[in-house]
Amino acid sequence: MKVSGRKTGSALSHAPDNWYAVDWRRVERNVRGMQIRIAKATREGKWRRVKALQRMLTRTLSAKLYAVRRVTQNQGARTAGVDRELWDSPESRRLAVGRLKRRGYKPLPLRRVFIPKANGKERPLGIPTMLDRAMQALYLLALEPVAESASDPNSYGFRQNRSTADAMAQIRVCMSQKDSSQWVLEADIKGCFDYLSHTWMERNVPMDTVILRKWLKAGLIYKGELQATEAGAPQGGIISPTLANVTLNGLERELEKHLGAKFGIAKAKKLKVNVVRYADDFVITGVSKEVLENEVRPWVEAFLAVRGLQLSEEKTHITHIDQGFDFLGWNFRKYSGKMLMKPSKKSVKTFYRKVAEAISGNKTVKQEDLIRLLNPMLRGWAEYHHRVSAKRTFSRMEHLVHQRLWRWAKRRHPQKGADWVRKKYFHSVGERNWVFGVPVVNEDGSRRLLELYSLSGTAIKYPTKIKGEYNPFDPQWEQYGEQLRQKRMWERVRHRKQLGKLFMSQSGLCAFCGCALTLETGWHDHHLVYRMHGGTDALSNRVLLHPYCHQQVHAGNLVVTKPVPG
Repeated sequence: MKVSGRKTGSALSHAPDNWYAVDWRRVERNVRGMQIRIAKATREGKWRRVKALQRMLTRTLSAKLYAVRRVTQNQGARTAGVDRELWDSPESRRLAVGRLKRRGYKPLPLRRVFIPKANGKERPLGIPTMLDRAMQALYLLALEPVAESASDPNSYGFRQNRSTADAMAQIRVCMSQKDSSQWVLEADIKGCFDYLSHTWMERNVPMDTVILRKWLKAGLIYKGELQATEAGAPQGGIISPTLANVTLNGLERELEKHLGAKFGIAKAKKLKVNVVRYADDFVITGVSKEVLENEVRPWVEAFLAVRGLQLSEEKTHITHIDQGFDFLGWNFRKYSGKMLMKPSKKSVKTFYRKVAEAISGNKTVKQEDLIRLLNPMLRGWAEYHHRVSAKRTFSRMEHLVHQRLWRWAKRRHPQKGADWVRKKYFHSVGERNWVFGVPVVNEDGSRRLLELYSLSGTAIKYPTKIKGEYNPFDPQWEQYGEQLRQKRMWERVRHRKQLGKLFMSQSGLCAFCGCALTLETGWHDHHLVYRMHGGTDALSNRVLLHPYCHQQVHAGNLVVTKPVPG
């Protein structure tokens, strides 16, 4: 990568005069170096050193720049807190860096909002101010290496390079064989985020206790009234998922130690107790119902009670694998001894209702607009479920969507015959008939058929589970983590052929700063020679940049050259 008109190699000793002059590669290198040191001290059990390194990191300019960038580049950047302040200009972001100070810091109350849940109920969220979000992002940089180094191997929620697919794959490992566990405890924590014990967190979360207490006691404002927060960690903050993870860490390791101490290591292994957790949702397998009911569940209830939590009596069950159970939108069940994982009935019904409402609510829009509305919904749902045995479900759902679209098309032309409607809205593509599509004109003047995403054409591919011991802040896992990141990013972009080719040609790195392109950072498609200057849309004239790097390039009138592969 070559860049013209850009200063590199300068030390970050003072705040930049221009937000676009920040050397983000150096920022990320400085932050990651400190995080690696914190993780190493954690693994060695040197807690005084951990605390000293965390304090050092939260005071560095690099960490503050990184924190401000994170909260101003994510999707929530356009949502204000109770002070109605947004950092939507380069100057406001530059000035915000100087406001991230521990001394005199006092968080404002959270703004309470409610968002709909899949079951029709509402989920409460607490929206912090931009300053409080940035402070959370800053202290999360110091907390995350500790949390990762102390996490349970089979905890998969809100952790780097881990996903629901990994949790699903681990359940398959634990329950798919003939001699595997046959029983499972489906656990549901009652209002996890609402009842987390402040006292326990202040004593056990490895971060600045004074700052943590201020966040926990900040309160909420709802309908103009201030409400005190005596328990819980409000959903909506950047650091909240990690706080919940830290609180539940030990569920797997400590249960294993408990059973080993009570029954002996050899006998404990024969009980085949395995914990698989994603955030606050978890299942525990066992060799028998009695083991889960008499040994595991009482221990879990005691473990949670110390943290101010309890299991929901209505939603916590012990189930045999032959009857099946739902977890993370999938159904796990053995049919005649064979383990199959399918999209759950609840997930299918919820998705179909969403698609049906989108079609019925857009009766008069153009066919092109309807396809562009539906395609992300269909592709997103298929991408989530293509890791399980969903072929039959995909075909059934495609048939139901087709019926809806046929009614949508016929309603628009009540005076026309069925054959006329079919020819206008449906096409034949290769061996596929009745393809819902419309001819569109590309930017270069060529024509193509814009098709509705084909659910039945989605390939089924079981995932390879991440290694439980993987630690993104341990240098010995660096190569494994990079390969994993590129592989999983490729899975996200592969259906967009040109984007996928650019991503692979750049080895998944930004062509400007050389840092990783991730789902969190996002990316922009940059033309090396601007189209207004005669540049084309050819891949040879395009590169992928971080959004903030793209802004720097345009603001500084910089030139980026095509990176050389390899």
